[in-house]
Amino acid sequence: MKRELTNSIRYIMDNWLPPVIRDNKYFMYPAFHFWFRGAYINEIMDFKRNVFYMTDAEYSGMYEKIKVRAKDRPTDMNDACVDFSISNMDKTATTLLDVGCGRGYYLNEIAQRTQLRLTGCDMMDSIPGLNADYAKGFVEHLPFADNTFDIVTCTHTVEHILDLKQAVNELKRVARKQLIIVTPRQKYNYYTLDLHVNFYPIKELLLRDLGVKDALCENVGGDWVCIIDMEKERAGQ
Repeated sequence: MKRELTNSIRYIMDNWLPPVIRDNKYFMYPAFHFWFRGAYINEIMDFKRNVFYMTDAEYSGMYEKIKVRAKDRPTDMNDACVDFSISNMDKTATTLLDVGCGRGYYLNEIAQRTQLRLTGCDMMDSIPGLNADYAKGFVEHLPFADNTFDIVTCTHTVEHILDLKQAVNELKRVARKQLIIVTPRQKYNYYTLDLHVNFYPIKELLLRDLGVKDALCENVGGDWVCIIDMEKERAGQ
């Protein structure tokens, strides 16, 4: 399913269903069974109860073993977010780092539309077919020096991160001109069809967690696109 469709389904479920139904385990069980291909369903449905007590190995192991249907699509980005974020990139930039680049769809789109020198970063050893340099690393401890990249992007990642303050500090540290964050516009429910721990139904919550007051933050196709001018941020400190 494309991101546009799943965002529409989530919007209807979160806004049209009464909470007593929307967050009922028995009502949601068939949806979890379908979305996660019938495997580890009870464990996934109890994720929010257990996640803050998991070891790093247990936490990463959840992502490795689940068989979510979202992996069938090439990206979690919707087309409008791709277009909006790329069109608003700093025109003077020459380098870009995409943190949590996954299978590289977004980086490959940027490669086709810009002349930026690109680098991807994720937890895998390598990413086949990536039209960019690549470095293995974790968002909480990026393997780059301060201000290495003109633009840093991080899409559909912050909603998964437990130590979000550390991760945001790292993203800001390596970004010289711009930091671009994309994350779902999503209400908190106990039974969400994902392994998210951070939820942003309004942009003010996202800006709070990013530690910024003045940033372009738009609802684009059901996801937030937040573009931070790092030079202004540093000047205001």
